[in-house]
Amino acid sequence: MARNRFFGLTSRVLMLIVAGLLILSYASIVVNPAKVWFISLAGIFFIPLSILNIFLLLWAVKRRSKSFMIPLLALLPSIFFVGRYVQSDSDEDRIARMSHTGKTLKIVSYNVGRFAYDKGGFTSRGECADSVFAFILDQNPDIICLQEFHTSDVRRVKSLINRRMSDYNAEYYLFPTGKGAFGNITLSRIPVKNKGVIKFEESANLAIYTDYSYHGRDFRLYNCHFESYNISMSGLLRAMMRSDSDVFTETGNKMKKSITRRPKQVDQVLSDIENCPLESFVCGDFNDNPMSYTYYRMKKGRKDAFIEAGDGFGATYATLWPVLRIDYVLFPERFQAVSHEIPRVPYSDHYPVITEIEL
Repeated sequence: MARNRFFGLTSRVLMLIVAGLLILSYASIVVNPAKVWFISLAGIFFIPLSILNIFLLLWAVKRRSKSFMIPLLALLPSIFFVGRYVQSDSDEDRIARMSHTGKTLKIVSYNVGRFAYDKGGFTSRGECADSVFAFILDQNPDIICLQEFHTSDVRRVKSLINRRMSDYNAEYYLFPTGKGAFGNITLSRIPVKNKGVIKFEESANLAIYTDYSYHGRDFRLYNCHFESYNISMSGLLRAMMRSDSDVFTETGNKMKKSITRRPKQVDQVLSDIENCPLESFVCGDFNDNPMSYTYYRMKKGRKDAFIEAGDGFGATYATLWPVLRIDYVLFPERFQAVSHEIPRVPYSDHYPVITEIEL
């Protein structure tokens, strides 16, 4: 009897802890992580925490325990958030969207990982870049937003684009290093009316913007790359195998730094948006998931192309797929998404986001 009582008490404590962590993940979208950085970790683990609560719910129901109410109540709000990670697009909805006759804008947003993906079987950055550009050309987009674009010589960017993407204009900002230069580049077949760069303090990440007039619509498009975690998953796994505490400490410090920097970077972009009279598209690698302060702030007043027209899992990061969705195309609320794809191509540790929007 005492053993059963102890087991029941322990299981309830476990349920309360797991339920509490899931509730923290809901709170992570509105709490500024620059003030309480660790709350973002709960948001990162929204999917695993939801699955664990479902398991505990089913386990409690099977045992006919009244404690099933703990995970059930914790899971109820997830109904409003699960669509940020997975969508079911019916044939009827797809046909209805495709039947629209308005003018459309096709956008590709892609973190190309400096053309250095080591799992694609490429022998050089140039070979990887050729594959990336060939793939993008097949999509026939109007605007292309690339993050972590790399070139060995910044003076050759224009000639490189003219050779690989001759129909596109290029606007970019690259950071020079001892091994070339990297940064963001926006390619478009639409004439650029204005351009600019938003540099982030003490960071090699940035946002660039370009202004367009297209089919009678004037708008500004932001190509963003917010602060990265700079964590090697393979290195972290090796550290776990060796129980290397120094690596864990270093990883924690990196995560804290990136989590606390991103809100300031988001504020810089939002400040520019608020001071711009044009409607705004926001694309790029946010390095943050849909249960985050970053996503919550950037999406406000805009639609998410995946939620509007996506199908299946929305994950855009190859490692730990299908958990991590960190690349987005957000657009003004009065427009409609016609299509949205995330092809799982082996050219980067990210997958491209391809969407077509009716203006």
